[in-house]
Amino acid sequence: MTIRLLCTSKALDTPLVRSVAPRTPNCEIRVTEVDLDEALVVDGRIALVPAEQDGAGGRGSVLEDLATARTLELLLADAWRGALLLAEYERLSGRLRTEVGQRVLERLYGGCTDVVAARELRVSLRTYRRHVAEIMRDLGASSRFQAGVRAAELRLLPECG
Repeated sequence: MTIRLLCTSKALDTPLVRSVAPRTPNCEIRVTEVDLDEALVVDGRIALVPAEQDGAGGRGSVLEDLATARTLELLLADAWRGALLLAEYERLSGRLRTEVGQRVLERLYGGCTDVVAARELRVSLRTYRRHVAEIMRDLGASSRFQAGVRAAELRLLPECG
């Protein structure tokens, strides 16, 4: 049996993700920023969903309708494909959350030219381009714009106030 745990970066510090899941055999954890509600799909046939937060005392619903469970499974499968493995997310977050990484990402996302960005960061054009190449490689991006968008999707950019 394989267990797939899809969570947001906000859920990474919960006991389930940090303590239980890594010690659970055949448990793969991926990180996404897709806004999904909690759900559990079992064998594509049964779905467990939490009740509304109206004082239900942690109860939920068991959905045994095959079409509903399959639809939910397909929705989660799509989010799963776009998510990063936990180790990959942590590697990217660590490297790209440095001050230099953040400043380069902001300029990529903002569409600055290399010349303007290098001048703003007070580094040589060659150094800036090296940073960009490393970031593009890390993000698996084929263009500077794609790297900026991918960083935004992964919430690697600082929140805009």
